[in-house]
Amino acid sequence: MKILQSDPAVTHIALRTWSGFFALGFGSGLAARAPGTAGTLAAIPLAIPLLWLPAVVFWPLWTVLAIAGVYWCEKTGQRLGIADPGCIVWDEMIAIWLVLAMLPFHWTWWLFGFVVFRFFDIFKPWPIRWLEHRVSGGLGVMVDDLLAAFYSLAVLWLSGWLLNFQSV
Repeated sequence: MKILQSDPAVTHIALRTWSGFFALGFGSGLAARAPGTAGTLAAIPLAIPLLWLPAVVFWPLWTVLAIAGVYWCEKTGQRLGIADPGCIVWDEMIAIWLVLAMLPFHWTWWLFGFVVFRFFDIFKPWPIRWLEHRVSGGLGVMVDDLLAAFYSLAVLWLSGWLLNFQSV
């Protein structure tokens, strides 16, 4: 069963329930095309004030938002009748915040972070796709994107090291 973002029931869940509001990325998951990319793009401006927070505030807050995301994504998936529809984008948002938090605060690094993360999130190399099919519920929604974030960071760090990049 395919979820249509234009369906009034989906819009109602996205904009009138707390779990749906967060799970659908403040409405960015309602994008007609590439909702995962739309959710990731919507997360980038939100990363700026989050990353201005001291690390002792940012990391606990990120952890709480990631754990809450498991609940929000599961609840929204239940309401929509599908465990991980494309319109649920909180997992992309949490994952890109993790990637950006580990990169220098510069537009080139953030652009590369976005591109590499979207690559791994879309193509899901092993074991990302394997995990996606074996872990269910809200945790299943979140885990593949977090693993894509770790893959992205590995590629970005290795690239920076090999090319001797500095904080551009």
